[in-house]
Amino acid sequence: MSNYKQETIKPYASSAEQKTTQVEHMFDNIAHSYDRLNHLMSFGIDYIWRRRAIQILATRKPRQILDVATGTGDFAILAAHRIDSIDNIAGIDLSEGMMKVAKKKAHDKGLSNKIHFARENCEKLSFDDYKFDAVTTAYGMRNFEHLDICLSEMYRVLKKGGSFTALEFCMPTHFPMNVLFKWYAKYIIPILGNVISRQREAYIYLPETIKAFPQPEQLSQILMRVGFDNISYRCLTGGICILYNATKN
Repeated sequence: MSNYKQETIKPYASSAEQKTTQVEHMFDNIAHSYDRLNHLMSFGIDYIWRRRAIQILATRKPRQILDVATGTGDFAILAAHRIDSIDNIAGIDLSEGMMKVAKKKAHDKGLSNKIHFARENCEKLSFDDYKFDAVTTAYGMRNFEHLDICLSEMYRVLKKGGSFTALEFCMPTHFPMNVLFKWYAKYIIPILGNVISRQREAYIYLPETIKAFPQPEQLSQILMRVGFDNISYRCLTGGICILYNATKN
């Protein structure tokens, strides 16, 4: 098992708790304002990113999907709306606070029978081998305490021929987007986070993990070591967001 820099970055530096526990507490604390902040900080572009991922996923015609680090359920809900083949989505997360928001959103949209939420740690999923046609995660990988273990578990529960689809933030490498994003992440994100959620630490943690997370080429190699095939990625909006796709053959 390898060690990656983002695994050592914790939301609350003064706490001795493990990263997984701190991440759970952090998302419980920001759940009430998470959606508003997420859409505000991305200028609404996060909707476009999710739709791009779901367009590709839809071509696989999955019936059973596992959405890891489902948060407030945005990806799961959009997938349920846009992919006709889906019978069921299991949305899992560490944070009960985030899933409380997700459950209400799914209920309000009439999707409670199609999307089922449960508290799970991705490092030890309760699901059987080869259960899902697709495994997805949106902006969750940076928060894994042990990235290799979580990706291996996601691979384990995926059927042969199944697909892995992920969205993750990335530090852009090309001018001028790299300069603009570094400035925005260092100054604007913490201010907005503090004003709206009163959780400044969470929105300092966010850009730090983006900066530390493996670049697309490295993450592709990690996915390959786990066992995934046909690995590809697309840079979205100047490289701020990366869309990853892979299969289990």
